[in-house]
Amino acid sequence: MTDALAGVTLDHGSPVPLYHQAAQALEAAIEDGRLPRGSKLGGEVELATRLGISRPTMRAAMKQLVDKGLLLRRRGIGTMVAPRPVRRAVALTSLYDDLKEAGREPRTRLLSLERVPCPPDVAEHLALETNEPVILFDRLRVAESDPIALMHNVVPADLVEIREKDLERTGLYELFRGGGVAPNVATQRVGARKAGEEEAELLEIEPGDPVLTVTRIAYDTNGRPIEYGSHSYPAESYWFEMMLVDL
Repeated sequence: MTDALAGVTLDHGSPVPLYHQAAQALEAAIEDGRLPRGSKLGGEVELATRLGISRPTMRAAMKQLVDKGLLLRRRGIGTMVAPRPVRRAVALTSLYDDLKEAGREPRTRLLSLERVPCPPDVAEHLALETNEPVILFDRLRVAESDPIALMHNVVPADLVEIREKDLERTGLYELFRGGGVAPNVATQRVGARKAGEEEAELLEIEPGDPVLTVTRIAYDTNGRPIEYGSHSYPAESYWFEMMLVDL
C-alpha cells in the first residue's frame, strides 16, 4: 500500500476537496495497476495517515470509490479493490461460457438440487401444470475466489438428465446441448434491489448492498420453454453491453 501511493501528495490549498483528491489518487493507482484488482486495501487510519488527512475525510474518499464500483467492502475481509467486472453482451449465452471467454476460471458450488412439483409462480413461464415435475436447483458461481452470481433455476424434469456432478463441472447450456436440447431464444428482465441477509452472506457483500437481478425464460428451437432462471449478482462485478439502433 505504501508503495502504491509513493509520491502522492494532496494539495491542502486547492479548491478541490481533499476527499476527492484522495479518491482520485486511489483511482489512478487502481487504473495503472499499482493497486491490483482483487487486492486488499489498507484500513482508513493507515490510508489517512499516509495521505495526511483525517479519518472522516478518508472514509468519504473510500465511499466515493465504493459508489463507483472500484472498491468493495467484503464481510469478514474489509475493503478491497474490486475485481474487473464481467462483461456480457446481450446474447443467449451462459455465465459459465462468458467467464471462460473472458479468461476467468469459473467454479460452481451447488447449494440445492431437487425434483419437485412445479412452483405456481414458475408454471406459467414453463407452460406446465403446477403438479408437473421439475428439477429445481440453486448454485453459487465463483470466478477465482470471487463470488460472481447466485443462481436459481427451474427446468422441466423430462428435458435432460441433470446430476450434481454435472452442475459442478460445467454450465447449464452445455448440459442442454449435450442432451440434444438447443437453446435458441430467451426473454430476459434486468433489475436491481438490495441484498438480503442470506444472499449477502453467500455473495460476500453487506446486507442492503445493491445487487443486479436477471430473470430469464429460455426456449429451444421448437419454441418449448426449457429454463426459468432467476439470478443475482453483486452490482459492481457485472455489466451488460448492447447495441441500440434508431429504427
